Amino acid sequence: MYRFLLTPRWWGINVFVLLAIPFCIFMGSWQLGRFEDRVQDHRAADKQATAAKTEAARPLAELLPVDTNTSGKQATATGRYGKQLLVPDRELDGKRGFYVLTLLRVDGGQALPVVRGWLPGDADSAKAPAAPTGEVTVTGALQASESPGANGVGGGLPEGQTGAISSASLVNLVPYKPYDAWITLKKADSGMKAVPATAAQNTGLDLKAFQNLGYTGEWFVFAGFVVFMWFRLLRREVEFARDAALGLAPAESEESIDSKERADRQTEPRTEGENAPA
Repeated sequence: MYRFLLTPRWWGINVFVLLAIPFCIFMGSWQLGRFEDRVQDHRAADKQATAAKTEAARPLAELLPVDTNTSGKQATATGRYGKQLLVPDRELDGKRGFYVLTLLRVDGGQALPVVRGWLPGDADSAKAPAAPTGEVTVTGALQASESPGANGVGGGLPEGQTGAISSASLVNLVPYKPYDAWITLKKADSGMKAVPATAAQNTGLDLKAFQNLGYTGEWFVFAGFVVFMWFRLLRREVEFARDAALGLAPAESEESIDSKERADRQTEPRTEGENAPA
């Protein structure tokens, strides 16, 4: 009854199933591993952020370029404040407001973006306090440049505002070269609220992490579907073979029988009398 398993058709089906199941399991396990790595990175980032609050501040030059190991570390820099910008549509403690961002010109002519604090409401330069004059030394958590548009704020902002704190965005707004990093002051200036540091990019339980978890489930479902379809095809083939052995094969319809008879008559050789002209 199971001799059909040795036919070329079933050889192809069996080979496909034997290859598809391990592949789906491997891909599902790989996606699960990616999710677990992101969970581990998230925990490590939280521990690093907590430890960074109590660590001594280090010179900015020692912490650049910003990576997952230096993001959130306390950095210190000395210079003079220059151009000031506002960063709208930023939330803090569940309230909508804006950042006050001031460029600190340090030795060498480069400028370090410094978030001096947060204020509630719409971005308004009249609300933002002026930056201290003269040489100042600032201390704050080091942050990597943001991706333009990542927070949903695009272009077309009024003069004196920027949607993202990034060197790519600031280079067109200030007359000096900005660092590919920024800091948020540990203690905000002039009645503003301090902006807490965020975790380094790709270290949190973000959409990508849960996409990996979703892909894990999909691959295991695919593996189960392959097994289900193989058993379904096998069962149907066994039923057909049993019905044929018992003479219970589905009868042909009258229409198909008539069409076969007409085809047979057309292919039968004519006799000599039939070929003779009338």
